[in-house]
Amino acid sequence: MDDSGDAGRPVDGDEDAVPPPADFRDRAAASDPAVYERFDREGPEAWRAAADLLTWDREYETVLDDSQPPFYEWFPDGRLNASANCVDRHLDDRRNQLAIRWFGKRGERRSYTYLDLHREVNALAAGLRDLGVEEDDVVTLYLPMVPELPIAMLACARIGAPHNVVFAGLSAEALATRIDAADSEYLITCDGYYRREDAFNQKSKADNARIRAESELSAAVVVDRLGDELAVSLGDDEHEYEALVGAHDGETVAPVARDATDLLFVMYTSGTTGRPKGVEHATGGYLAHVAWTTRNVLDVRPDDTYWCAADIGWITGHSYGVYGPLAAGTTTVLYEGSPDYPDRDRVWDLIERNAVSVFYTSPTAIRSFMKWGAEYPESHDLSSIRLLGTVGESITPKAWRWYRQHVGGGDAPVVDTWWQTETGAIALATLPGVTPMKPGKVGPPLPGIDARVVDEEGDPVAPGESGYLTLGSPWPGMLRGLREGDERYLREYWLRGEDGWRYRTGDGATVDGDGYVTILGRVDDVINVRAQRFNTGELEAAIVDADGVTEAAVVGDDDGRIVAYVTTKSGVEPGERLRDAIADRLTDAVGDVARPDRIVFTPELPKTRSGKIMRRLLEDIARGEEFGDVSALRNPEVVGEIESTVKDGGAQL
Repeated sequence: MDDSGDAGRPVDGDEDAVPPPADFRDRAAASDPAVYERFDREGPEAWRAAADLLTWDREYETVLDDSQPPFYEWFPDGRLNASANCVDRHLDDRRNQLAIRWFGKRGERRSYTYLDLHREVNALAAGLRDLGVEEDDVVTLYLPMVPELPIAMLACARIGAPHNVVFAGLSAEALATRIDAADSEYLITCDGYYRREDAFNQKSKADNARIRAESELSAAVVVDRLGDELAVSLGDDEHEYEALVGAHDGETVAPVARDATDLLFVMYTSGTTGRPKGVEHATGGYLAHVAWTTRNVLDVRPDDTYWCAADIGWITGHSYGVYGPLAAGTTTVLYEGSPDYPDRDRVWDLIERNAVSVFYTSPTAIRSFMKWGAEYPESHDLSSIRLLGTVGESITPKAWRWYRQHVGGGDAPVVDTWWQTETGAIALATLPGVTPMKPGKVGPPLPGIDARVVDEEGDPVAPGESGYLTLGSPWPGMLRGLREGDERYLREYWLRGEDGWRYRTGDGATVDGDGYVTILGRVDDVINVRAQRFNTGELEAAIVDADGVTEAAVVGDDDGRIVAYVTTKSGVEPGERLRDAIADRLTDAVGDVARPDRIVFTPELPKTRSGKIMRRLLEDIARGEEFGDVSALRNPEVVGEIESTVKDGGAQL
């Protein structure tokens, strides 16, 4: 039951505000509202609380070097090793505690204690050294969600070799581009992995990438994932993972003490020019911020079984699937499969069988759960859950409430989080033991985060008005720069105004009178309709609020008209009545000018393998244009279905 007492951070009488549950607040890692005041008062020095969650080889004295803004350095005189912080320091107290529980797509399972993880990481680290990997050499990892991926990340970190994880679903060309851009000479990949029932050849993609890449690899390591189901041949410079690890089993490699400002990893993400950006994260600031937010925002403790459902190929999997939970000394769940395979209750079955206490997933996944029906989570005992989190995009109030009611038992805190590859760690969110939640609003900035919603002139907007989300004062998890150099770093991210440098997030947002932010989506997700500009996130949120609607994507056609692509709940008949309800809902929420000209009902929206809706494809279909290769999508078959619907005239209002 929610407690309406006066504890926690107050809000100005918002009837939708949900206070932290009293029993949760009493045991939360962060329960003192004074934490906000402390960060306001102390400034960057308050981030010592984050750094002090780590073990340092050489203690830092300086918290922040801001002498050359916006090139900030956190804990610059300290030295540490990320692998030692995630593995070695836990051996005294919890060597026999599970560090990783892995579940494969075909029912396989493996578990690693912290002692097991230490042994495996050391063996691979020794093997990589034997192959010639030295400190500061970038190692590219091209693996699905198998335990060898976090092991490889930690092995690289152990020897001071930054890793460059490339999502396993990306193409050979994308892999080649990232190998070249990262100046990487070493690759760890696998023979293949499963997509549903089918075995998929990953080694052939890696081989094609090597052919396409301008630089030559010095060595590659290949994990045997498929066994006898797929035979692969290895070249002279390619090594079997099991053999390499087996040859060095029992060896220990002393963790390399790294400067806090040294590179831990590079991760490629999209840029405004279309060319991927190599986002670089430093060891000390990143790990401190991730550790602090894992503890205080997600409230993860060593005795938890914690599950971040994101793929490690993306930043969420890095920060809150690997580094955050392992730095906290907890048990982290890794799952290779899809949430509906082999059955639509697969997620809930895993939560029940493993007594998962903290579950962190995306609004995209939650909308799928809603579409499939509440009977699936309600058929399982989910009472172990004490906190739910969301990440990746804005969540609607309806989805928020469904998630809390049907997964969280009606009283678990739901922590909606906003952050980016570039921020490294959570920047906006409620503190679950302190801050009231508002469904559909991500929350206020975390302590120490100077977030403002501003207009095109850089001035703060009035409450309720849309603008651009920016961050002012630096934060520990921030990117240290781009692989492509300082010029692009400045051009892509920073604005200089009268009050100094501000980071451009690229997201549109509104803010209410209590400082709670609502994310509207990317500022380039804007359509011009009848001489007015609309953020697609605002329109889509209104559509999803209509009864029977699960998900929506809005684009503009050649004539500047609104086209809405809509998926419905199971059992809901798409037709004229629902079209009218959607149009009326948009009119009510935004105005007559936002009334859509076409509504296309579709069983699914085209999505990347990371779960992002491909609005570009939907726009091409609306405009009758060629849309090119769709093989990299999670569900490429749906594109043709949508195109046929539009061409057949099944999309008129």
